[in-house]
Amino acid sequence: MNPPRTAWLFLAPALMVIGVFFALPVLGALVLSFTDYDLYALADPHNVRFVGLHNYLALLQRPLFWAALGHTVYFVAVAVPLSMAVSLGGALLLNSPLARAQALFRTALFAPVVTTVVAVAIIWRYLFNTKYGVVNALLDALGVHPVDWLGDPHWAMPTIILFAVWKNFGYNMIIFLAGLQAIPSALYEAARIDGASPWRQFRHITVPMLRPTLLMVAILTVSGYFQLFAEPYVITEGGPLQSTVSVLYLMYDEGFTWWNLGSASAVAFALFIVMFAVTALMLRLARRDPSESEPA
Repeated sequence: MNPPRTAWLFLAPALMVIGVFFALPVLGALVLSFTDYDLYALADPHNVRFVGLHNYLALLQRPLFWAALGHTVYFVAVAVPLSMAVSLGGALLLNSPLARAQALFRTALFAPVVTTVVAVAIIWRYLFNTKYGVVNALLDALGVHPVDWLGDPHWAMPTIILFAVWKNFGYNMIIFLAGLQAIPSALYEAARIDGASPWRQFRHITVPMLRPTLLMVAILTVSGYFQLFAEPYVITEGGPLQSTVSVLYLMYDEGFTWWNLGSASAVAFALFIVMFAVTALMLRLARRDPSESEPA
């Protein structure tokens, strides 16, 4: 049998699944974004009208869209570096020769990742409750005035950021740990013989050797955090004062609260364009030679 034909034969089931459950829905959503598909169109498809770029132009004129985009960018800009830094720190501790019971800690720290987001978000909501939450009870015991974590627009998004960092800590940590264990120990031994401090070893050995892993984790984390939805939906319901409404939350609200499916599809593809642009920029920056930015 011809090898290319054999390869396509084995790939056919996977390609069919991808086509049916991914390509077709995406193509359908793209078509819907150019129509006024709404509740009336659900009752009778003849009510659908082609409106061209009207949904996109209307979206760009909505203050709520720009506010939601700002909230999402703020979330990504703060949560991604914080999540990566904390996860890398945890991986460095577990990779240390002095670490004990590594398998136990890996399992315990990875547990939040496999826990349902909605379930832990509900628990998080009770932990940060203004009157009955454990967090404010601890602050009160320390003599600190209780904070309205979920009712104050200035604290609601930082609380969600803290939740996201905690929830995804184990996933990124496992990836970083695998990258650290792939670094040859001979490099560190040679550096120690030359008198390099731990900080210099981290800067000149660990970071350069982890560049591919750092890039992969950064792209995965950015892509995941741009799709912020479950956390504000469960914890704050988009409030207070719409301060935690994300782009994906706005899409859900447009599509499944007001049944403006055409507009909701436009929101989804606007988010896709933003994510694509950010990912392309990250890849472009990653291709740069790091020596070019270092002073001679």
